[in-house]
Amino acid sequence: MLSNSCRYGIRAVIYLASLSRGKVKTGIKQISKDLDLPSPFLAKILQQLAKQKILDSTKGPHGGFSLLKDPAKISLLDIVRTIDGEEVLTNCIIHSETCVCVDKNKKPCPVHSDFNEVRTELIKLFRNKTIQDLVTEAGKSEKIVI
Repeated sequence: MLSNSCRYGIRAVIYLASLSRGKVKTGIKQISKDLDLPSPFLAKILQQLAKQKILDSTKGPHGGFSLLKDPAKISLLDIVRTIDGEEVLTNCIIHSETCVCVDKNKKPCPVHSDFNEVRTELIKLFRNKTIQDLVTEAGKSEKIVI
């Protein structure tokens, strides 16, 4: 459901939050290496997050990325909306728009009601789960790989 960009962004934000409480500047090459993600692609994703004031970005030899917000105040929903947009949470799973936008005179798609319940729970999960929650959970388990 979430794009690779969004998943990479979530992983990178968790990673940054886990480093010295997220205040240390970390270069894109280091982030990319540690998370085994392609640098140019990851850099674009992190710039999107910086534009939305989730991350701080500094250019130059001593630059890099760090959290701009407290990880307890960054929800998964903030990241999903920034990278994938609102459409991932509102679009029909069959059509490329919301069921209502496709044709107002027709009934919603066959899975509309079922998916609407799932979507509501997913939005609730994304809204309530913070980056700090994920850092804490990752720290408790050796099975979780950021």
